Amino acid sequence: MLVARKFHLPRGKALAFLDGLKEQGAAAQSLYLPRGMSPQQIVEMLQEAEVQDMVPQVSEIAASSETGAVVFWSQSHKYLFIPPFPLSERRLEPGFLVAPVRDLLSRSLKVALVLVRLRAYAIGLCRDEDLIASKVGTGNIHARHRQGGSSQARFARHREKQIESFLTRVCGHAQEILGHEARSVDYIAYGGSHEGILLLRKQCSFLRQFDDRNLPALLDIEEPRQKVLERAVARVWSSGVVEWHDDAEVRVAGGDRPGIRRENGLEAP
Repeated sequence: MLVARKFHLPRGKALAFLDGLKEQGAAAQSLYLPRGMSPQQIVEMLQEAEVQDMVPQVSEIAASSETGAVVFWSQSHKYLFIPPFPLSERRLEPGFLVAPVRDLLSRSLKVALVLVRLRAYAIGLCRDEDLIASKVGTGNIHARHRQGGSSQARFARHREKQIESFLTRVCGHAQEILGHEARSVDYIAYGGSHEGILLLRKQCSFLRQFDDRNLPALLDIEEPRQKVLERAVARVWSSGVVEWHDDAEVRVAGGDRPGIRRENGLEAP
């Protein structure tokens, strides 16, 4: 029985993983599945590649990926690689063809990050994995009033004005940090609370110019601070990997997981 597990690799480890995979045997197949493919299209491509035994899991995960996915499949190595940036090309090739996704990870990119929760924000611009400009701050927004009556309505209007003022300030700082670089920004990643992100994007017309360059949102970001922003940069560059193997034991690298070693049960740099 095949058992699946998922892990994430920062940029350097992801490149090492791909390099190690490239060295494996030729009796394998690589399927590049760009974002936007329907589950049925993915199923048909998997059937063409004759990996039907994993069609349900692979098709569901790949179809839900906002950046697409690559299937690396052989008798001994079975992986679904989810890159941090969108794939654009659909292809089926013999062997482990890592060059296209490796080139994607090796590109020099500018990525904007906008992290917002109601009462805190962090805005950054990174070139590759280096944060080159940033701004963090807080806002005075009262918690929701739980009493009824007219006082609750007055409090709700006051809170709405506080939110509007806060988001206007965040929008101004976004323009301050990103305005001169807007044309050269390759992607933008939002993070924080779903509510905060939606309200900011609705109110801030400046950010709408990046709508065709969105990366998957980081909705589990804690309250934005400078350190949180710095960690978010590494997350933006991280790749996801789903591995299938024949038993429930976690395999130790050195043959099973190319380019990865383990220390005390954890991924090691």
